[in-house]
Amino acid sequence: MPLYEGRHNVENRIKISEEARNSVICGTEAVIADIAAAICAAEGAVALDGWYGVDFADVVTRLKNAGVEAEFISAVSLFKTPEEIAVYKQPFITDDPGFGYCNMEGRIIDLMDAEKVAALKAQLKKGIVVYGYGAAIPELFDGYAKTFYFDKTRQPMLWQMWDGKLIPFAAEKPSGDYGWKEYYYCDYFLLHFQKHFIIEKMDTYVEAVDAAALKSMPRSAYDEIVTTMLKYPVKEVEIYQPGPWGAYRYKDFWDIKGLECNAWNELAGPELSILIDVGTEDMINMPFVNLMQYPNELVGAYLNENYPHLFPLDAWLDDGYFPEKTPAERISMPVHTHPSTDYVKRHFNEPIGRYETYYIAEAYEGANTWMGFYNDVDLEEWERKCRESNNLTEIPDWKDYVCNWPSNVGDLYLIPPGTDHCHGGNQMVLELDTCPSIAGTEYSFFTYDFARHSWDDNTKTMTGKPLKMHMDHSFNVSKFRREDYVDKKLRAKPTVVKWTKDYWLDRYSSVPEMPFEIERLHYYNKAEYDTEGKFCHIITLTVGRRARIYSKKNPELCTEINLFQAAVIPASFGEYVIESEGDGSKTCTLVRWKKG
Repeated sequence: MPLYEGRHNVENRIKISEEARNSVICGTEAVIADIAAAICAAEGAVALDGWYGVDFADVVTRLKNAGVEAEFISAVSLFKTPEEIAVYKQPFITDDPGFGYCNMEGRIIDLMDAEKVAALKAQLKKGIVVYGYGAAIPELFDGYAKTFYFDKTRQPMLWQMWDGKLIPFAAEKPSGDYGWKEYYYCDYFLLHFQKHFIIEKMDTYVEAVDAAALKSMPRSAYDEIVTTMLKYPVKEVEIYQPGPWGAYRYKDFWDIKGLECNAWNELAGPELSILIDVGTEDMINMPFVNLMQYPNELVGAYLNENYPHLFPLDAWLDDGYFPEKTPAERISMPVHTHPSTDYVKRHFNEPIGRYETYYIAEAYEGANTWMGFYNDVDLEEWERKCRESNNLTEIPDWKDYVCNWPSNVGDLYLIPPGTDHCHGGNQMVLELDTCPSIAGTEYSFFTYDFARHSWDDNTKTMTGKPLKMHMDHSFNVSKFRREDYVDKKLRAKPTVVKWTKDYWLDRYSSVPEMPFEIERLHYYNKAEYDTEGKFCHIITLTVGRRARIYSKKNPELCTEINLFQAAVIPASFGEYVIESEGDGSKTCTLVRWKKG
């Protein structure tokens, strides 16, 4: 599953105290020397804990080479047998070929042998270093004089997993049969809740994204960086993904090495990382969700109380530009649906369903969206044809069933759960959606993908196997919405809710089941808005070259975004200003929760 990162204009430049800045250590050699000194000075045992993908074996080798004379004990020695662990994980991996069941209550101790943990705790003393995933679980934490947490961002870890190089729990080397469902539905939650436990208790935070370029800082400096980030608008490192409907508008904006077509890129969301410039030699790279250490400040009290641990919003850009006329079967997404909150809770143990919108940011000749079904078609016949095809044989008359809507700039399609739809191409779609999962998993149930080949990123051609469908889930959740319903309810219209001589705010119509609002700020030079201390905003510049976003009370708290770039405005940010130079009208499109 290929993913590419884009790092143009994503730096978050913040001001922290001189003391905190000077305490940040950059460079693997310097970080290892500092850890070695801490181990030698510690009055008791030391723990090196962290996220999947951290090369603890390399860290231990470097510490030994740095002269550390200690007894190094791998946390692997604490785990149950592989057979016992497999039995534990199976209810979360499930037999469903496309999805699993979230291990929301699980903790790393569930995979460990209680007697081995107790025996290790009894022997912890000066000169012992325990390292690896789960080294500092709650059951052992009080036995350590010093704890280090090694963190890794999502995308490099996923590259390790897909390449078969990831070392999971209880293993000393990569497991060839480790699957993505095992990570997303079981291990992610074990790692997440361990990180949630230790992040406020650790002595030192180590950024371990690149083993050759480690960075570290004491907990006080780490905490100052996180709390300071929440005083600013936040930009994230975007990810890009090729695919069978991938297009080429991205080439006019971004030079992404290795990306040969762009199905979509994620502008903002919980699975991305952030780059932070605090004035040190190198920037700090950490997962965006680390900011959820202070959820009231980031997402607001309402979301924190109702969806704990969840950053529930996503912003995506679906590329749809083709320089020549291209068949719908090449430029369209698969026909698919999304599940409701009730459905994902019952089937996958997720906190919220997938509620989606398509905002048309650019429209080219032939711009269109597929949504709903024509009024007079036989939908039982449609389901039968999809099941018989199973995306292996073509459905020649599929266009006679799925309703097609010509698109223009500024159109907004509401896509509540159960609405069959797909981006039809020849348009740039800004998707503003819910994220159903703490782990960042996405729930799209495919019914038909035109029996086409998928993208093979090794050969950079459309020669991969056809995508697998999820027809049981799709037809279970489909409300089989007809053309009239889509036209009346789901083709939203904007209404001006505030107008001044400098700017105006409009808000699109909605339906009760949609949990968020889509709004736009139109302005010539600058506009103003307010998070009211309770609404997290994701704001994207959709018209204009560049925009500066800053706090009205303290303009130094600012960032700049380019066209089709997003920023997350923390709920605690309050009143802010968006300002752009140059003639002509500019537009920022934003999503925020309805309740706050």
